[in-house]
This record gives sequence, structure tokens and C-alpha cells, in this order.
Amino acid sequence: MDSINVERICASNAPGSLPILKKKCVGIAGAGGLGSNVAIMLARSGIGKLIVVDYDDVEIENLNRQHFFLEHVGKPKVEALGEIIKKIVPGMNYVSSKVRLTEENIAGIFGEVDVLVEALDKAYYKAVLIDSWVALKNNRPIIAVSGVAGYGKIDKIKVKRMGNLTIIGDFESNQCDGMMAPRITLVASMQAALTIEYLMEQST
Repeated sequence: MDSINVERICASNAPGSLPILKKKCVGIAGAGGLGSNVAIMLARSGIGKLIVVDYDDVEIENLNRQHFFLEHVGKPKVEALGEIIKKIVPGMNYVSSKVRLTEENIAGIFGEVDVLVEALDKAYYKAVLIDSWVALKNNRPIIAVSGVAGYGKIDKIKVKRMGNLTIIGDFESNQCDGMMAPRITLVASMQAALTIEYLMEQST
């Protein structure tokens, strides 16, 4: 990452955080409502490297909650997200893959990350990612989500920590309740904040 640019951009960061964060690598599985917003927040915070994986293209109905613009409709999400990040932090080390995550490729794709963020839509793929990561026994954190649909009721959103697995959400809502920006971005912010917390803890 360009040290001059990132130091100017992150001049208001918490004292002592940037020298640590710019040496760290974070993986994000999914570049939709959660993943796109987490990626933008981590880039703004000075994370040194992001590895983002998503198989989908941007669709117009994604714009109500995902960090994309009309000009990105039809493009791969990982490509569009990279374009946005480069406009914020030009020297960002951004690595992306448009692939489906499987038990076989998760370790290879995310092997170097210090923290992994789960930002997938479907319960099956969430389970595959979490189970595969925990099975690696690398003790590196994975931050997952369960229940962010609907609106309001923010007091129901909780954080549960179980070893190196952290899960954020209300643990009851589902996509039938609709997906809206306020709740999605709230939980994405919590994922990003916890990612930074864990990265800082790793260096103490």
C-alpha cells in the first residue's frame, strides 16, 4: 500500500493502529451487502491486504444495500468493488477471485489471512466455510453472521464468541423478512470493528 497516501487517509485513526493494520491481511467471503461494506470500511481503516471472493455479478436490486452504483450493474462484484476501493485508497493491495468457495479451495484461497469475514447469503455455503475454517485448527478468527434481515429491532443483534468463531446477528430473521441497508450495514460495521479489534489483539 502506498505509505504516503494511506497515512494521509488514515490520519484520524486510533493512535498506533495504522502501523499494525497496514501489515495485516483480511479475507472476505462474499461481496454483497455485508462483504462489500466490510471491505470498504477496512480499506478506509488502512488494512494492508484484502482477499475478496464472490461468484456473482452486480444486479440492480443489489443497490438497496450493497456498496455499488448503477455503473457497476452487470459487472462481477469483486471487480466493481476493486474499482471503488482503488478510488478511496489507490495503493490498496486488493486481491479478488470470482469463484465458488468449496471445502477444497477455502484453505488455498484464504491461507494467509489473519482474520476471515463470512459474508455469504446461503446457509449451506456459510456452514461449509465455517466448518472448513474451524477444521484447519489455525486459531485465526472467523467472523460470521446469522440473522440480519428486516428492519429495526437493533437491540436484538447480539455477538456470540465460541473459540475463534464469532457470530453476529439476531439468530432468528431470514431473507423472507427482506434485506435493507440499515440492518445490513450495521452488522457489516460490527464485523469490520471486530476484525480491527482482533487484528490489534494479535499484535499485543
